[in-house]
Amino acid sequence: MATAATRLADLAWPALADRRPLVLLPLGSCEQHGPHLPLDTDTAVASAVSGRVAHRLRGEVDVLVAPCQPYGASGEHEGFPGTVSAGHEALRLLVTEIGRSMLRWAGRLLVVNGHGGNLVSLAEAVTGLRGENRDVAWWPCLPPGSDAHAGRTETSLMLRLRSSAVRAERAVAGPTEPVHLLMDRLVAESVHGVSPSGVLGDPTGARASEGERLLDRMADRLASDIRAWRISGRGRLGLAERQPVSAPAGVGR
Repeated sequence: MATAATRLADLAWPALADRRPLVLLPLGSCEQHGPHLPLDTDTAVASAVSGRVAHRLRGEVDVLVAPCQPYGASGEHEGFPGTVSAGHEALRLLVTEIGRSMLRWAGRLLVVNGHGGNLVSLAEAVTGLRGENRDVAWWPCLPPGSDAHAGRTETSLMLRLRSSAVRAERAVAGPTEPVHLLMDRLVAESVHGVSPSGVLGDPTGARASEGERLLDRMADRLASDIRAWRISGRGRLGLAERQPVSAPAGVGR
């Protein structure tokens, strides 16, 4: 839903000469999402939420959506072909340098994160930038009550965003235990060791209509959080409805 007027990539520099916009940076991943979802699922969700928020805030907040960063810290998924992980150190440095450069002309930066495994390095980068007196925050695309990975939640989201990329006939259920109960095994064995299919959850019952509802709920919540602009000590914008599912330091690289 981002338009040419709100997409940073579509602008020329004179359009920014007298502005101090809020820039939304969608941050995703290139990683396996089971046998049925595309590798860019996290990137697609972060981009869609950012675009919807820009549309909602039009006329209220000067907001732009930056080109998406499609590579993150996905080492826990490297047991599957197609996954490309930049790793935590590189991601932390990348977000730091993007923030320093972008905030030379932008007023605020918000990283809209689509992949929980990015959170360790993302939070460190954002808190470091805030320590340099830069107005930056992060926000997780995680609907309350969602399953962990490539289950009903993400399948519903992708049925709404790009149904042609969803291979529904290949969808299978993986372990459905809450992710905190699987963490010890995920650290020791990575995702492939815990779920040979790459799915943590059950795609059964996924619907595009549910995906639309989840996207709207995330966009509404994010728009409200942007209006309030309250930031936690870890750099998170807004108050968490639930703790985001993220890979601990021992998972990935």
